[in-house]
Amino acid sequence: MLKTHLDAVEETLLATSRIPANAGHTLHRGTPREAFIKEFLVSHLASSLAVGTGEIIDSKSLPREKRNQHDIVIYKANYPRIDLGGGVNAFLAESVVATIEVKSVLNREELGKAVKSARNTKNLIQNFHTVFVAGHLPPNILSYVVAYDAPQKATTVHHWLLEEERILNINQKRLPPTFNERISVKNEGIDGIFCLGKYSIVFDNSPMSFVTDDFRKIYPQSKRWVIEEGNGNLMILFLLLTQAGANLTAQFPEMGPYLKGVQIQNGYLWP
Repeated sequence: MLKTHLDAVEETLLATSRIPANAGHTLHRGTPREAFIKEFLVSHLASSLAVGTGEIIDSKSLPREKRNQHDIVIYKANYPRIDLGGGVNAFLAESVVATIEVKSVLNREELGKAVKSARNTKNLIQNFHTVFVAGHLPPNILSYVVAYDAPQKATTVHHWLLEEERILNINQKRLPPTFNERISVKNEGIDGIFCLGKYSIVFDNSPMSFVTDDFRKIYPQSKRWVIEEGNGNLMILFLLLTQAGANLTAQFPEMGPYLKGVQIQNGYLWP
């Protein structure tokens, strides 16, 4: 039932994406396609997760410094957001579960931008006081790419991804040999690439996997699993996001670090 429904949504997204295809400006083609993905997420994710657009800040962020603009930010609905106007927000790093970059056409240049953005996001500081965690809590913010069009073969995109990671010197170490060890590993780049109607490429540190430990022992250098079925890509993204947002935690943000560097001219301690 779930796969049939989400496959139908995936086919609908691809069909609907052809509506803005004849626009004369790339922005007028890309923006509606981002909106289609947002609409899907808002209508399908749990109410504990909210969907927005903008940038992410942490306790070390400075005014006007260069930050990545994220097409889609999935954040905890019970956290605040900073309204920058025009539907754009800044989100506290502690609130963010995942980001999604939407690509009308995925090529080497666009993938390179996404890898750099993911690297920058992973380097943000999240300050928490954790009492307990039940379920899977991702080791850091998840970074995904959804593409409407891409090379026909997943091997092409996977090769690009490895080259971009090599240039940035990220994810260069082998992953541990077992599933239980891998789920606690922090990915330094993109967690998943979903090319609608074609294939999915997913970093192997999620509790949802099609790979067994026997396979990991045979191919210890492997870091990702790939599915080339032509459909099911939206279902995998949906399941990964659901898994990431469905944990039960007693985890509280520590806001004190946001005061560091703030100068107070008139502060008093009253008796």
